[in-house]
Amino acid sequence: MHLTESTWPDAKAVETDLAVLPVGSTEQHGPHAPLGTDAIIAEAVADAAVEAYPGEVVVAPPITVGVSEEHRAFAGSLWVSEDTFRATVRETVASLAHHGWDRVVIVNGHGGNVGPLKEICARITRHDDADAVPFTWFEAVDPDDISMGHAGPMETSVLEDVAPELVDEDKKGAAREGAAERWGEWTSSVNLAYDVEEFAPNGVVGDPTVADAERGEKLLRSARDELVTLLEDVAERDRPTA
Repeated sequence: MHLTESTWPDAKAVETDLAVLPVGSTEQHGPHAPLGTDAIIAEAVADAAVEAYPGEVVVAPPITVGVSEEHRAFAGSLWVSEDTFRATVRETVASLAHHGWDRVVIVNGHGGNVGPLKEICARITRHDDADAVPFTWFEAVDPDDISMGHAGPMETSVLEDVAPELVDEDKKGAAREGAAERWGEWTSSVNLAYDVEEFAPNGVVGDPTVADAERGEKLLRSARDELVTLLEDVAERDRPTA
């Protein structure tokens, strides 16, 4: 059940304590992919898993602005501080738990959210009346012969599958020409770059021209299956106690 599409009596009638909360970002994804890529993919993974899951799951509205200041040089990129992001996640989970949905899997699509999510989910589970677990889709799948990058082959492939109308095919070549091969500017195992523009002038890391919908469908299916397994485990396990 999607909360945004439901009435309050429908929500009250739900007999489950399990919920998913998609989180992403609004940030540049090169000249070919939309600013909302991370949130779009997180929602697609969550929806696919909820559809395949044998039980009932509440789907919360997505959090679409994340920890993304490294993309500040690119128009349209939005960001919040880690403290604000953690507080938003924690209070959203508390709202869900207030209605009885106190086992929450947070489905993440943005790399900058990974660290804050691990920290705040631990804090929620230890100290609040809820059990929160972070799931980052691109950490859960086998990328085969491609790397994650940024707006590169993995993300673009999934977009080609779930929202092909949002990918500008005519600009994928330009995205490849201005892309970096890896994330950052490295010396002695230290990344000297804080902002993306320092190493990727057009914001892209990796080659999006090798992306295709077939590969995207495979990645989505893999993420879906891993998330279903996680939902089953979260639903059945004993809640942690202090």
